[in-house]
Amino acid sequence: MDTEKSSSSSFEDLTNAEDTKDIRKVAAEEAASGDGAAPAAAAGDDKKAVEEDPEDECDILGNKQLIKRTIKKAPEDGGRRPLRGELVTLNLIGKLDNGKVVEEEKNFQCHVGDFEVVQGLDMVVPMMQIGEVAQVSVDPRFGYGSLGLKKDGESEYLVPPDSHLTYEIELLDIKYEDFADLKSFEILRKYGTRKKERANFFYKRSEFTTAIHLYRRALDFLDNRDGDPESEFDKEDLELSNSDTQALLEDRLIVYNNLAMTQIKIAAFDAALQSVEHVLRCQPNNSKALYRKGRILEGKADTQGAIKLLQKVATLEPDNRAVQSDLARLFIKARREEHNEKEMYQKMLGQAKKMEQKTATRQKQPLVDNSKLKLLGYLMGSILIGVAGVAIYRYKY
Repeated sequence: MDTEKSSSSSFEDLTNAEDTKDIRKVAAEEAASGDGAAPAAAAGDDKKAVEEDPEDECDILGNKQLIKRTIKKAPEDGGRRPLRGELVTLNLIGKLDNGKVVEEEKNFQCHVGDFEVVQGLDMVVPMMQIGEVAQVSVDPRFGYGSLGLKKDGESEYLVPPDSHLTYEIELLDIKYEDFADLKSFEILRKYGTRKKERANFFYKRSEFTTAIHLYRRALDFLDNRDGDPESEFDKEDLELSNSDTQALLEDRLIVYNNLAMTQIKIAAFDAALQSVEHVLRCQPNNSKALYRKGRILEGKADTQGAIKLLQKVATLEPDNRAVQSDLARLFIKARREEHNEKEMYQKMLGQAKKMEQKTATRQKQPLVDNSKLKLLGYLMGSILIGVAGVAIYRYKY
């Protein structure tokens, strides 16, 4: 029971006890006189008010951009709410304001907080219980935003830009997955592939931070290491066949390559370099990894290093015009940098010569001043001698 509601109701009952008695007395008199229509109407209004209980509506952010309305409450044994990372099973249907259905899923499984549904639903699901049905009003900011949504390969919008969406969602199940649930090759590859594809979706939308999160989540699953802290020593790896292990490794290298490209997009060059090195350790001649490492070195101002890597890629893929174009651009950039470097050194040498000249001038300046002082001393001495001679002459004669 809601403590605040309980205490509030008790307070109202105590303070309005006398009024309640008067109301009941009036209602009894009206019923006796046959004027019972008004109380009946009031009862109907009370019933309607219960059906539209404001407590069943929740303005989650307080700005009307994400509103949850409970259509069907969870049963008393609905249990706890899902936590971040847990697997949930949902039924959902999404509509535009004109009633057009744009999304519909039955028994859809996703991990809470992994952006596998629109952000608005990802924020609402942790507030639900098993068996609950809710209507969720989603502002474009928490839906498909200003980009909208198109079907693959089609120019027509499925969800136009800046569209408001309304979802009806039912929480069917919550599952906490233990290490024992993740020891199957099929499960690991299924989850890893799903995260990778969702990351690709966000990469195409230029939502790079979200894409990076999902690529990292894909790597969590595309791994033959158990991760179970209770595993015996030297038995941390899952018991997979060679073909299954190879399949996971190949998928993992694809994800690392994609992750590196996404990190390049946000100029996270050090992180991107670590990602691409994971690929090159296993596949030294992976042309995509070499090309992306070249991009990384260019971003880190190592143009010569980038040229060497792209030359290797051009050898591996001689018909790749994009690589040839980038090489030509890098050669021009290298010559420009060399020219700028020479000019910088010339300026530095010119400034050094000017400083030497100034220093020499300052050293000569005191000599000129000393000669002037000597000449002045000679003149003053001569004058003093002349004055002394005149004084002696007058004194004698």
